[in-house]
Amino acid sequence: MTLDIRTLSPDDLPAWLRAVATGFLRGPEVSEEELKVRREFIDLDRTQGAYDGARCVGTFRTMPQQLTVPGGAALPSCAVTNVTVSATHRRRGLLTRMMANALGAAKDRGDAFASLISAEYPIYGRYGFGPAAWTCEYEVEAVRTGLDRRYAGPPEGEGGVELIDAADVRRLAPELYERFRAQPHRQGVIDRNTLWWQQATGEWRHPEDGYVAPFHVLYRDAGGVPQGLAAYTSDDVWHDKLPHNTATVRYLFGTTTAAERALWHYLLSVDWVTTVRTGHRAPDDVLPLLLPDPRAARLRTHADFLWLRPLDVPRMLEARTYTVPGSLVLGLGDTAGLADGRYRLEAGPDGARCTRTRDDAELTLDIGELGALYLGDETATRLLALGRVTEHRAGAAATADALFRTARRPWCPDIF
Repeated sequence: MTLDIRTLSPDDLPAWLRAVATGFLRGPEVSEEELKVRREFIDLDRTQGAYDGARCVGTFRTMPQQLTVPGGAALPSCAVTNVTVSATHRRRGLLTRMMANALGAAKDRGDAFASLISAEYPIYGRYGFGPAAWTCEYEVEAVRTGLDRRYAGPPEGEGGVELIDAADVRRLAPELYERFRAQPHRQGVIDRNTLWWQQATGEWRHPEDGYVAPFHVLYRDAGGVPQGLAAYTSDDVWHDKLPHNTATVRYLFGTTTAAERALWHYLLSVDWVTTVRTGHRAPDDVLPLLLPDPRAARLRTHADFLWLRPLDVPRMLEARTYTVPGSLVLGLGDTAGLADGRYRLEAGPDGARCTRTRDDAELTLDIGELGALYLGDETATRLLALGRVTEHRAGAAATADALFRTARRPWCPDIF
């Protein structure tokens, strides 16, 4: 029987959600309550299903996203999510067909690139994605940090921390987060819409989502302006009348180092908390060095996270900033034919111009390697050593490294 791929109708959604739940090993059933809630935000026109007769055996969905690039500008991305193929229907080209449909539509819409969080490393390189930002998670022994455990907030005149409720988060957080993600060194951070904050605060939920209400901590500067926010949960574990509780950070961000410092100090001095799990942090996060004893922060995870697939190369390269002047002709290979060709990049501190050219390429690479380089995390010199770029002018890889280098590594705080 021919395997059919189509965009969803309203009647298709229940079976499609069951296929998603099955693919992610959450069980084969989806409740009416969950179905009702999810109908509100799934754009059926951007949702595909693969069908073997009446049975949904593959799922694929995209959604609009704004992603911060080096320098603080935000570009539109086609965010890919809910990708599954049934174990009974693998190796039949279903993902390839759905991906081609989605990337073609994204190109037509004018999205600068596509983005995703890769559950498995080997899958997405063949579609032109490259690992653009990595993630870390630390487990911190609170009693070993060297910080004052009697902490009650920053010294007088340096701002303060306060516990706030969910309604305050929905009121204050969106504007604060927008200031945070627009900072020049926050490349990789994505937008959080109203729905995100409703989910994070329990206003939007369904009975099976496993939501546990977190504590919310706000940092205000000396002028009373919000500059940082954290959310965390805690377990309740005691042995022999001694606490062994772990606080798990849902998110923590600050527009200033003072805000980050104050929020981490608060979390690491909460009574009865002996361990803090940090959640997703940047691979060069300042946390360990905020501690008098950085060894108290033990690295639990260091892995690829955000992957990018370039679609509009001139728009991408002209939108980001460059700290040094330079010129480079890139030859890009793209088996899908969406962004292949030769491009001349003329860039510097005053801006950038990228145009198609007939000039000989100085550096050739597949489109996914540009995705890895774009946010400043990977280096062309390392890719050259691996045989994944080819240098046609001596020093071209070094030129690329000088141009694409950023002061801080990219970071995407959110799974999507």
